[in-house]
Amino acid sequence: MLTPSNIIQYLYCPRFVYFEHVLKVPQNEDKSYKVQKGRTIHKYQASVNQNYLRKKIGVTGKLTEAYLSNELLRGVVDEVLWLNDGTMAPLDYKYAKYKDRVYNTYKTQMFCYAVLIEENYQKPVKNAYLVYTRSQNKLITLEVTKEDKQNVRQSAQNILDIIQSNRFPKATRYKSRCNQCTYANICIK
Repeated sequence: MLTPSNIIQYLYCPRFVYFEHVLKVPQNEDKSYKVQKGRTIHKYQASVNQNYLRKKIGVTGKLTEAYLSNELLRGVVDEVLWLNDGTMAPLDYKYAKYKDRVYNTYKTQMFCYAVLIEENYQKPVKNAYLVYTRSQNKLITLEVTKEDKQNVRQSAQNILDIIQSNRFPKATRYKSRCNQCTYANICIK
């Protein structure tokens, strides 16, 4: 099963999948300060205010640190929310400052969680929520469309096709991404 990180990496450049899952070359990104700090924040948020419901957005119930999976994806959602309109939504805490835009990586992660919630609870997901902990816990609402969820499913299938066929995919068309790539030293450009 794939994680939201796998989908994000694939969308950044399909070759991430090949290097990490076919050739088994690790990235070692778990050691970064932001990754470690984010994990600490998630553990803290899960331990405090366990009974706190965000009435402002119509939350009637929640489940914290929920491990969800289906035939394609798996992940741990910081909070799975039940809303008073009969829908559900993921909520994720970000160790980041809100700078008047939501990055595509965050959106993709939330779309993955939306797919997992819909398939595990058979309830519609129309929105997702991000809490920016370095901006006084600013709450941002993201719309989640059918197309967003279908793109996640298609990306997951494309990843599985690369892994199962051992196929070396085309690189991203955005060549500037290669400058910060973990695999730049071993990738054929």
